[in-house]
Amino acid sequence: MITTRMNSNSLIGRHPPFMTVRELAECVGGAVEGDLEARIMGVSSIEDAQRGDIVFAENSRYLSQAEKSDASAIVAFLDATTPDKPLIKVNNPRYAFAKILEMFAPRLNAPPGVHPTAVIGKGVHLGEDVSIGPHAVVGDHARIGDHSVLLAGAFVGDECQIGEQCILHPHVTLYHGCTLGDRVIIHSGTVIGADGFGYMRIGDRSYKIPQIGVVEIGDDVEIGANCCIDRAKTGATVIGARTKIDNLVQIAHNCKIGEDCIIVSQVGIAGSCQLERGAMLAGQAGIKDHTVIGAGAVVLAQGGVFGDVPAGAIYSGYPARPHRERLKMDAALASLPEFRKRVRELEKANRELTQRNARLEKMVETLVQRLGIEIEE
Repeated sequence: MITTRMNSNSLIGRHPPFMTVRELAECVGGAVEGDLEARIMGVSSIEDAQRGDIVFAENSRYLSQAEKSDASAIVAFLDATTPDKPLIKVNNPRYAFAKILEMFAPRLNAPPGVHPTAVIGKGVHLGEDVSIGPHAVVGDHARIGDHSVLLAGAFVGDECQIGEQCILHPHVTLYHGCTLGDRVIIHSGTVIGADGFGYMRIGDRSYKIPQIGVVEIGDDVEIGANCCIDRAKTGATVIGARTKIDNLVQIAHNCKIGEDCIIVSQVGIAGSCQLERGAMLAGQAGIKDHTVIGAGAVVLAQGGVFGDVPAGAIYSGYPARPHRERLKMDAALASLPEFRKRVRELEKANRELTQRNARLEKMVETLVQRLGIEIEE
């Protein structure tokens, strides 16, 4: 079996030049059908596969396409069969393929040690095999856990605490007093712990309210590029363990984001909101301040939330409403041109009927007068 010397952080080190189908199957708990010793040197989509690549097929349609490709092996479902290529058969091909992608993913070039151009403050604690890149800055009394990496230009403020196996990509900024758990990944340009947007109007001027809280980020959180997570006015803005945040997300002061949440790009969350465990916010959703998004609830793309969302609910639209209700409203809205046409036709018919009635009444009145009929009122 191929062995490589790896840092305990799986994103750091060298990936193997190749692995056999048998080795890959052992790693993902799969059963092999075909050549156990076929060499796999890369991972690919079915469309782009070349000799030496492995692809995945989660159903029979994709299996047929994978068979015709140049791939050397296929990750497939349990009852898959083909005479042409080795198969790694698993219960969940998509998940197994993701684990194989991880094995072949490019690794960070981050040797342990402090680059000569880095600036390290007073009383800093660096754990084992920490890597501090060019022009990175670590403030006074900060603590950085074992095997963590600060890439070029990263800034860690005074008294920050960073757990083990964390990665701060280039130009990440961590303001003073903020805390990261273990295995946190933060991508380039993100700012953690800037002042919350706190002002009060005194006459015609804005008076700044000091923001003296912190940001606390749990284990296994990943935060995309160019995000902003503001420090609390008092207490802490909290990001729960295993939550994943896409690029260009704004999370305001004193928000409490629960565990296992998903927040997609360009979401804006106003101050003091709460996302309970497993909540999901799709792209460009906006959440009003002091709003609670219940556990497992989903706000769809561009949803504008102005009130609490119950656990497990799916909301959409602006203002956001239960998704089924919103679909009915949208369907009705799409029918408005036809409704407008029908109303105009009914109005025209009504005018014609009114005119006919008026003529009939005139005729009856004339006839009554000629016949001298008296009508009791």
